[in-house]
Formats: sequence, C-alpha cells, structure tokens
Amino acid sequence: MTELILIRHGETDLNRGPYFQGQIDVALNERGLEQARRLAQRLTGESIDVLVCSDLTRTRQTAAPSSAQLGLPPQPLAELREQHFGMFEGLSFPQVMERHPEQWQSWSRHDPEYALPGGESVRQFHARVVAAIHALAARHAGRNVVVVTHGGVLDMVWRTAHALPLHGPRQCPIPNAGLNRLSVTATHIEVIAWADDAHVRDLSADAPPAPPLEGHVAATDSSPSPR
Repeated sequence: MTELILIRHGETDLNRGPYFQGQIDVALNERGLEQARRLAQRLTGESIDVLVCSDLTRTRQTAAPSSAQLGLPPQPLAELREQHFGMFEGLSFPQVMERHPEQWQSWSRHDPEYALPGGESVRQFHARVVAAIHALAARHAGRNVVVVTHGGVLDMVWRTAHALPLHGPRQCPIPNAGLNRLSVTATHIEVIAWADDAHVRDLSADAPPAPPLEGHVAATDSSPSPR
C-alpha cells in the first residue's frame, strides 16, 4: 500500500475564466504563487518521502516551495499532465462555440470515446492517469508520496475510486492547491479525504467550498469499465 497526497496546481489566469487550458504551458498567477507558498507551509510536519509533479510549468511552480521546505527534489512525470483538448486549447468557451460549433456540440455530449482533433478522449485520458497512479504507487510502495497534478487528473481518480462512469460533468470539488489523500494498492484506489483546502480557502474569489470530503470507497481494476 502507498499513501498518496494528490494536489491540484495553484491558480492560473486561465483558471479564472471558462478556458480550455489542457496541456498548454501557462504559469501561475499571483494568487497561484501564494497558494503554492501556503501549500508548502501546510505540508510542513507531514511525513513525506517523495515529491512528484507533472512536467508543466504550473505544477512545477506549485511544487517548488514545497520542494525547498521538505528538501525533496520534484520528480516530473509527463503522464500526470492534464487532458489534451487538441484544437480547443487556449480558447475560451465562447470562442470555441463561435469558431468550432460542430466540435463543441460533440464535446458537450460528454461522450468518453470522443476525442477532439489533435486531442485525447476521456477514455484515453482515464487509462493514462490510472496507469500512472498505479505505476507510481508500485514504484514507491510503502512510502508517502505527494503528487502535484491537474484538475482533470483528480477527476479521473475520483471517478475510479467511486466506480463512477466517465461520461457526464465533474461531480467532486477540486480546489486549487487542495489536498486529496489516497491509499493505493496494485488493484485499488481508495479515497481517505478529499478537497482539503483550509490553508488557502481565504484566497478564493468565490464562496468558500464545502468542508473536505472523507470516506473509504474503493474500486478494483477488475470492475466493469464505466460507460
């Protein structure tokens, strides 16, 4: 068994509007940088053996203060990148609706098999994420690992742990710089606590999110593929 703390990167300017951010390499904004500093303070005192992040700038910047605080070099992992949205990346929702109405209609159906031109489907994304999480857990078996990644990655993990289908909109809160605690074995992903953002909640421009979710719901890799 491996204990993972999954963390969404700090805020970027594209997070503040309805944009498809995907895998374009944008930096944190000022609020995101402060969230990263707060995160490092929050992790002080935690028993952490390994620090991993996706290889994009916004996760590297989020991990940097924690790396310095914990004395752990961040290990970049491209498999933990956000979903690739192809031709939509960098565009706002209104821009997509105006420029690519047919693709917008197809994407809006939330069909897990549909891939935007140049992008990846939710099914492909889910397979990449779950494989990366299990490989990471196996590589660091019995250790405590912090993983700085992306909102879509966390959504795929949540759905897997709760045996939810891949179609439909996101069903869980995923705050920037929030802590999400997992227990991972070779066949299970179990959520211990979710969306713990007490250390950064006062920085949010929105209403305070709900308290962290706690539970012990697990799914096996042998479960039927969600549709």
